[in-house]
Amino acid sequence: MKKHIPLTIAGILLFLVFSGCHTDKNAAGVSVVNRPVMEAQNAYYPGNRQPLKPASFIKLPLGAIQPQGWILKLLELQKDGLCGHLGEISAWLDKNNNAWLSEGGEHGWEEVPYWLRGYSDMAFIFDDVDMKKEAMVWIEAILKSQKDSGWFGPEVRSGETHQLDYWSNMLALFTLQNYYEKTQDPRVLKFMESYFRFELNVPENEFLTSYWEKSRGGDNLYSVYWLYNITGKKWLLDLAQKIHRNTANWMRQSSLPNWHNVNIAQCFREPATYYMQTGDSAHLYATYNNYFLIRRTFGQVPGGMFGSDENARMGYIDPRQGTETCGFAEQMTSDGILTRITGDPLWADNCEDVLFNSFVAAFTPDMKALRYITSPNGVVADGKNHAPGIANEGPFLAMNPFSSRCCQHNHGHALPYYLQNLVMASNDNGLGAIMYNSCVTTAKVGEGTEIRLTEETNYPFEETVRFTLNTPKNVQFPLYLRVPGWCKKASLKINDTNVNVVATPDSYIRVDREWADGDKITLTLPMEISLRTWQVNQNSVSVNYGPLTFSLKVEEEYNKMSSIETAIWDSKWQAGADQKKWPAYEIVAKSPWNFGLILDDKKPEASFEVVRKEWPADNYPFSLANAPIELKTKGRQIPSWGIDKNGLVDVLPAYPAKASGPIEALTLVPMGAARLRISAFPVVK
Repeated sequence: MKKHIPLTIAGILLFLVFSGCHTDKNAAGVSVVNRPVMEAQNAYYPGNRQPLKPASFIKLPLGAIQPQGWILKLLELQKDGLCGHLGEISAWLDKNNNAWLSEGGEHGWEEVPYWLRGYSDMAFIFDDVDMKKEAMVWIEAILKSQKDSGWFGPEVRSGETHQLDYWSNMLALFTLQNYYEKTQDPRVLKFMESYFRFELNVPENEFLTSYWEKSRGGDNLYSVYWLYNITGKKWLLDLAQKIHRNTANWMRQSSLPNWHNVNIAQCFREPATYYMQTGDSAHLYATYNNYFLIRRTFGQVPGGMFGSDENARMGYIDPRQGTETCGFAEQMTSDGILTRITGDPLWADNCEDVLFNSFVAAFTPDMKALRYITSPNGVVADGKNHAPGIANEGPFLAMNPFSSRCCQHNHGHALPYYLQNLVMASNDNGLGAIMYNSCVTTAKVGEGTEIRLTEETNYPFEETVRFTLNTPKNVQFPLYLRVPGWCKKASLKINDTNVNVVATPDSYIRVDREWADGDKITLTLPMEISLRTWQVNQNSVSVNYGPLTFSLKVEEEYNKMSSIETAIWDSKWQAGADQKKWPAYEIVAKSPWNFGLILDDKKPEASFEVVRKEWPADNYPFSLANAPIELKTKGRQIPSWGIDKNGLVDVLPAYPAKASGPIEALTLVPMGAARLRISAFPVVK
C-alpha cells in the first residue's frame, strides 16, 4: 500500500537548483525535461528582468485563455451565482456611502478588493458588458482615490500603533495588474509607481505593523516585481527588500509565524517570491519547508490541504478538521504563482488536488451558497455552533450566501486565476500546457506568429487531452506538456502518429518542431487506483484514481434555512437583500456513513472496480447525480464510530477498527462531488 511520505525538501532544492534541463531524448524535436528552458528570454510577454532570476514560465494576459467544457460551466455558475450577484447582498458592496467609492464612507477594508479581483477577471473573461461596467465603477474609483502622497483607497489604521494598514491595497493591486494586462491602461503603471514610492518613503517602524498585513506582505512583494518587470525602475528592488524585512518571518525551520489557515496558504510562498531577487537557495527552501511542515502534522488528510479549521491546533489533526473556503482559494493561487517561479510540477499537482477534491465541494452545486469550513470527513452541514470541535464559534458548516464574511467575498478569484494558469508562456518563445482543462489559448510564439491552441478534455474524469493548433503560417516553437506526479506511463501522439517518449512523473514532454495549421497533439495520462495511508490518523486510507480522491457516497438531503438567522455573527447584508432568492441550506445525511473498508492484503488496489458513467449533459460533474466515475468496493459498518458531543463526526476509531455486521457493497464518488464526505477511511478486517 502506498504510504504518504513527503519528498525530502533538501532533495527537492538540489533538484531545482542543480538539475540539468534535458533528461531523455526521443524522436526528433521531442524530449523529456525536468524544467523548461531558462536561458532564453520571451520576446512577447514580460518575464523577469535582470537582476531577478528568470521564472520558469510567464503568465499570459487576462483573456488570452478562454474557458470551455466543465471549467466554463463552473465559471458560468459563479457568474450567475454568489460572486456575480454579491452586490445584491453584501453590505460591504453597497455603493451608498462606501469608503472605496467616496472618502469618509463605510466598509473600507478587504471585502471590496477581495470580491473585485474575482468579479473583474470574470467580467473580462466573459467580455460581459454589464459586468465590465460594474467592475469599472470600482476600478475607476480606486484609480481616482490616489492622493498626492501616493496613498490610495480608504485610510484604514490598525494595530497598537494605529498605523496605516496596507493589506486591502495589496488586493486592489492584484486586480489592477490583471486589468492592465487586459487593457494596457497606462494609468495603472503611473498609479502603482506613485504608490510604491509612497511605500518606499514610509519609515520602517510604520510599515506593515499589524497582524494581517505583516503576515501577507508577500502579496505586496509580488506586485512590486510585476511593476519592475514592466518598467525596469531599479528603486523598486529596494522597496522589495524593505517589504521582505518587514513581513512576518516565513523562513523558520520548525514553526510558522502564525497558524491561521488562510495566512499559511497565502503567505508560505513569500520566501520563494523573494528568491527571484536574492538567488539564495535558503529562500526557495523555506517555501518548500513551509508547505511540508504544515502537512506533516495537520495535513495527514486527503484533498490537498491541511486540517486547521480557522487556526491549526495541536490535538486537532483528525480529517474531520477542515479548511476555510478562503484557504482553498489562496492555496490554488499560490500554487499557480509557484509553478511559474519554480517550474516544479508539484505545485500544479497540488492546485489540481485542491480544486478537484476540495474547493468545489465548499459550494452548493449552483454556486449560490458556500460554507466557511469544508472537511475531508464531514457528515454534518447545519447551522449550529460546533466549537470547540471546530476552531471558532458559530454556524460554520451551513451553506449560506449571507455568511462567512471573508470567504463570501474572496472565493471568486480562485476559478478565474486557475483558468489563467492552464497555459503559460515559456522563456524560449513557446507555450506550456500546465494544468489540463478545455480551453482556447491565443498567444504569440516563435518569431511572433499569433497562434490558437484549442484544448479538449474532460480531465480529470478522462485520461486523454486533445490539442489542435491553428496558425496562419508554419511556425517553429516548443510546447511543454506537464506529466503529473501520479502518472507513470504518459503517451503522446502527433497527428495520429505515436511518439516514442518515456516520461517520468512530475516532468515535461517538450515538443519543439515546425508546426502547421491543423496539427493535432494527443496526450494520454493513464490513471490507476492508488491508496494513501495516513499513519498519524489511525492508519486511515484514502483512495485515488489519478488526481481524483474518492469519498463514500452518502445520500444528501438539502433543507432550506433562513440565511439571516444562520449567518455568522459578523455578517452584514443590505436592507433589500432577498433571502428567499438567496436561501441557506443544511445538508442532512440520509444513509449510513460509518463504514470501514475491507482491503485485499496483498493487492489493496484490486479491492476497487472503476465504473464509468455518461458525461453529464450540463457539463457539471461535481454532484452525486452527475459524477461520471464511481468506484465499487466492500466494507463493514463500525457501530462505535458516530456523532460526538459537539455534533461532529467523531474522530477516527483506533486502528485496526472493530466492525460488526455483514460485509456490504459500497459506492465511492469523487470527493469534490460529495458535500457530505468520508474520504479518510478506517480499515477493517
